[in-house]
Amino acid sequence: MHSLQFTAKSSSNSMIERDFIVGDVPGVLWSPASGADQAPLVLMGHGGGNHKKHLAMAGRAQRLVTGCGFHVAVIDAPGHGDRPRTAHDEQEIAELRKAQAAGEPEGPIVVRYNARLAELAVPEWQATLDALQELPEIGTDGPVGYVGIGMGTAIGVPLVATEPRITAAVFGLMWPDALIEKAKQITIPIEFAMQWDNERIPREASLALFDAFASKEKTLHANAGKHFDFPRFEADSAVRFLARHFGRAVTSPA
Repeated sequence: MHSLQFTAKSSSNSMIERDFIVGDVPGVLWSPASGADQAPLVLMGHGGGNHKKHLAMAGRAQRLVTGCGFHVAVIDAPGHGDRPRTAHDEQEIAELRKAQAAGEPEGPIVVRYNARLAELAVPEWQATLDALQELPEIGTDGPVGYVGIGMGTAIGVPLVATEPRITAAVFGLMWPDALIEKAKQITIPIEFAMQWDNERIPREASLALFDAFASKEKTLHANAGKHFDFPRFEADSAVRFLARHFGRAVTSPA
């Protein structure tokens, strides 16, 4: 069992940012600048090719921390951010770039690669959650949520299916091929977002993944536009979704 070690700390915009490491996995924890009471924890999975402090992660964290008083944690996925790429990573990325350049379907490569990353990342996330819950400002009694789009869904669905401490989750923008069976094991409240005109992930594929979740409460957000037209207001919707399920009011414009 690995303990959490903080390696850097800064603060801005009513939010504290602390870099940490659990074992050899680097992460970041964003927390409210004021208030010592325990608060819900939201785990976020970053997208493929990105990292823990990508603008999308920092922006969502700002909404969740300053708008609801949550703690937010992100770790670098294997082969991403501050973590070295393996020969397998390099091979899969090269095949993906080749398919994209040739205009060939990239889904089979992404699904295969992300499934392997999920096998590695799920136990890393569980170890990170163990360590985070040892912090007095988080503890073991508060709710835990998950938000992950794209690769964050590819890793998040197996994580949520495995981890009973997570009680509400937001997913979207991922092929269903490797996730259907895991989705069938998930019964917690789910918000799922898709792009109706997605040129990468067929509409029927997104609907199949949403349909697979066994949750009694699940909400589908289908937005017009292509894959990279994913609207920013979905981040605000995720904040409201988690605030509702964790009994918190949203106090910012988010």
